[in-house]
Amino acid sequence: MSIKNLNFRITIFILLSFLLVISCKKGEKNSGPQITVEDVPWDGDPNSIPESMRRANPVADPNAIKGGRFRVYSHQYPKSLNYYLEQFTTTAEIFRMMFEPLTSYDPISLENIPRLARSWEISPDKKKFTFYMDPNAKWSDGKPVSAEDVLFTYQTIMDKKNNTAIFRIGMDRFEVPEVIDSKTIVFTAKSIHWNNFDEVASQLYVLPKHVFEGKDFNKINDSFPVVSGPYILAEAKPGRYVKMIRRGDYWQRAYPFNKGRYNFDEVFFKVFSEESIGFQAMVKGDMDIYAVYKAATWVKEATGEKFDKNWLVKQRIYNQKPIGFQGWVMNIRKDIFKDQRVRKALAHLVDRKTMIEKLAYNEYEATNSYYPDFYLGSESSKNPNEIIDYNPEKARELLKEAGWIPNSNGILEKDGKEFSITILDREKSTEKYFTIFMEIAKEIGIKASIETTDLAAWSARMDKYDFDLTWTAWGGGIFKDPEPMWYSKYADEEGQHNIAGLKLPEVDSLIESQKEIFDVKKRHDIVKKIDQIIYKEHPYILLWHLENTRLIYWNRFGMPTNPLGKYNSESFAVDYWWYDKEKDNKLEKAMKENSSLESYQSDVIWK
Repeated sequence: MSIKNLNFRITIFILLSFLLVISCKKGEKNSGPQITVEDVPWDGDPNSIPESMRRANPVADPNAIKGGRFRVYSHQYPKSLNYYLEQFTTTAEIFRMMFEPLTSYDPISLENIPRLARSWEISPDKKKFTFYMDPNAKWSDGKPVSAEDVLFTYQTIMDKKNNTAIFRIGMDRFEVPEVIDSKTIVFTAKSIHWNNFDEVASQLYVLPKHVFEGKDFNKINDSFPVVSGPYILAEAKPGRYVKMIRRGDYWQRAYPFNKGRYNFDEVFFKVFSEESIGFQAMVKGDMDIYAVYKAATWVKEATGEKFDKNWLVKQRIYNQKPIGFQGWVMNIRKDIFKDQRVRKALAHLVDRKTMIEKLAYNEYEATNSYYPDFYLGSESSKNPNEIIDYNPEKARELLKEAGWIPNSNGILEKDGKEFSITILDREKSTEKYFTIFMEIAKEIGIKASIETTDLAAWSARMDKYDFDLTWTAWGGGIFKDPEPMWYSKYADEEGQHNIAGLKLPEVDSLIESQKEIFDVKKRHDIVKKIDQIIYKEHPYILLWHLENTRLIYWNRFGMPTNPLGKYNSESFAVDYWWYDKEKDNKLEKAMKENSSLESYQSDVIWK
């Protein structure tokens, strides 16, 4: 998954939960490998390994041991495991374990490094990109990965019959790529854009043409018999789990850069529709790692003997991961939300301060920007956006200005229509926040009700913009690209990320102006202007954000010095942690004797 463009590719609820696990016996502990993956001897020529892949990976531990099982909690089962059809985080995590782009990123410098392509050339005018495929690259059925596979993937995305609209934004900037030979392909851009190279190099996950050609791509959801990546999908049980198995014949297994990566023989994504049930399964030993996205779980529930005796590790990880935003998005396509004053009024009805203090145990910072990591720490004082405080009287004034007047029943009315909205919810844990809002809304004459559904149904409705107001969250990106979420032309095309339906010509102009700027600081200065304009329109009621990753895991794993790397969240553990039999023996002994394990660092800061 692309580090540089995490922005809008990955929709999460509630930010970046890359997770795993399978159903197992109640309380069964992870006592080492459940299966054993035999590594096939590599028969390639060491001299054929690209030079940049002969060095050590700067965030991996070369002493990592392969084997074992890793089980992580995944909140809700996505409607598809095909990343091109569903950009939920669990889907993205599974997909990138199976399929690969032409290039990846160095985990520290973020420079492009080889993946399926061993080398590439960029023309002086920055419009033509020539990729030379790695001759070692093979699909799991033994067939070579070819330039034809890359072309097929491009054509699949661009086919308007396929539900791949969000990916067509970037790919539409290119002519149909030209296959020079089986190992060479050329992408030619129609216009210059700072993200053109990464769009085709690092964000295009290549699919096997010989497997998927001629099939209805919209129905390819959980069957991927041939892959190129380090893991293959072994089993998927909708609503329950997804099981991945490490490939002992992965074509890059002998590349020195990968030493210390892809260590677990089995990785499980285990699904619990309710976080509370998932947490209890974690504490019982049915999972190995649990990223905590509920403050109450972290503060009130993650306590007791298993934590006190250090059998379960409770740790905050601070690094430089991008921070996205979450909020209640209003559908501006609906007449009731077209007036900016109405949207701002509703924002004044959300008591964020009390919610953070009373319901979220002061774990979060209020979000006052669509790009909150521009304004962290000392930079927070430089945020020019007006703070929208809790102020029902101000909300009344704004609604009155917008023409909403109480009728004889005390309900706000305009042009003979009452102010009535339905909140589309997808999980019970957020209902308490909406309930507080609904009580205040009722006092000033707004009728609001909740309709609860599951993630798959919610996602399908969001694709068609079939909602009034709902809670959603977005991942952040190191390099901000405002186009997918805020460009007017994507407001009416189904399946896009402009789910608010916002159309602002001034923003469109600024988005166009930053496309040819390669200086990140200058480009981000424009994004800050975009943020200020959008913020005043209040398409979302912005909520809060967290500047660290909260992890709970059983004390049986080895990991690099920096547990989540420089820019990652919990997904890093899937690639870089390993099962440590010695630590597991100590854990087993401590649990048997009811004794404590050694203390650990509760807060870890990236070095």
